[in-house]
Amino acid sequence: MATLAPLAERMRPRTLDDYIGQTHLVGPDSILRRMIDSGKISSFILWGPPGVGKTTLAKIIANTTKSPFYTLSAVHSGVKEVREVLDRCRADAQSMFSQGRPILFIDEIHRFNKSQQDSLLGAVESGIVTLIGATTENPSFEVIRPLLSRAQVYTLRPLEADELQQLLEHAITRDEILSRRDVKVESTDALFRFAGGDARKLLNILDLLEQSTPAGQPMVINDLVVTERLQENPAAYDKQGEMHYDIISAFIKSIRGSDPDAAVYWMARMIAGGEDPEFIARRMVILAAEDIGLANPNALLLANATFDVIQKIGMPEGRIPLSECAVYLATSAKSNSAYLAIDAALDHVKKTGDLPVPLHLRNAPTSLMKDMGYGHDYKYAHNYPGHFVQQQYLPDALQGARFWNPADNPAEARAADLQRTRWNR
Repeated sequence: MATLAPLAERMRPRTLDDYIGQTHLVGPDSILRRMIDSGKISSFILWGPPGVGKTTLAKIIANTTKSPFYTLSAVHSGVKEVREVLDRCRADAQSMFSQGRPILFIDEIHRFNKSQQDSLLGAVESGIVTLIGATTENPSFEVIRPLLSRAQVYTLRPLEADELQQLLEHAITRDEILSRRDVKVESTDALFRFAGGDARKLLNILDLLEQSTPAGQPMVINDLVVTERLQENPAAYDKQGEMHYDIISAFIKSIRGSDPDAAVYWMARMIAGGEDPEFIARRMVILAAEDIGLANPNALLLANATFDVIQKIGMPEGRIPLSECAVYLATSAKSNSAYLAIDAALDHVKKTGDLPVPLHLRNAPTSLMKDMGYGHDYKYAHNYPGHFVQQQYLPDALQGARFWNPADNPAEARAADLQRTRWNR
């Protein structure tokens, strides 16, 4: 029966020695390697794209430490299921036969709502369970702060070309099916490009090549064969799986690259595959701010209006405003200056900490605050010609810092000229 399992499952590593990639976490003398070797596992969250080994790593840790291992999918589990598993973990932790603290692995933990995440806090804090979460989304936005304070976040990276090469060689030489085939590797550019740093995707492609090669014939791997086979056997759109991420990525990049035809095509693929139209609209709202921004502020208004319309009329009529918005965004001028500005400012905040607000910018609702200088010498802009007056707005330590750099488009050029006139810079 084992040979009926997909190649990705047959090749799933059972030990760290067989685990490929993420050397910054599991390589010699790395943080997780030291944790595993010591047998003292603290709660953590694995953040990374699909197919980079999050679930596999959690299972390896449980196997290596001989800990009871429980798993929940945030897609299918609610508070009731979480509490039931925690009760079993509590019983394991108290059992005289337990060899280690139970590990609770939660896949797609970002899909848990606040109450579901809250239900984990007590067990994690009291040490009843070691939590290992996996997510493809930024935990800073998707995981509640109390849980983040109790669990370290480790970032997993897409596999590099040399790691994909190592995985390819392992599959060819160690898999019970491929090792019996005459495999000829002539070129790997297309294979690695389609894999996109995703180990599972690479193994799925190898599985397809093996199954589509008649018995007794050499299994040839080269750029032409890989491209042709993938085109002949297009994967069904899976709105919960890898194709979901691939197609939304192609859609966003087509709009960013100002190609309305490609944008509408990828949108059609999503609609035909049953993708949630609100998901498509939501991503266009984000893109309008991130990639068009100040070059055309109306783009954000249209994207937001499209999201509202989709909620009101649904499908199939919703395909029309979705298409209208995608074409408008794709043909619009582009700028990511606002996106870069906030990221630069956040990076500065991380480096400089909580710098004090200048006294003249502080509110003074009490007499004591006024006596302390709060609000003193603040210049009210509307009292000056042009509703502008020069004064200090940044903390003392950041005078002269620049976060917004205008992009090369007419709208931002006008704004930049006005700023130069105002600030003599």
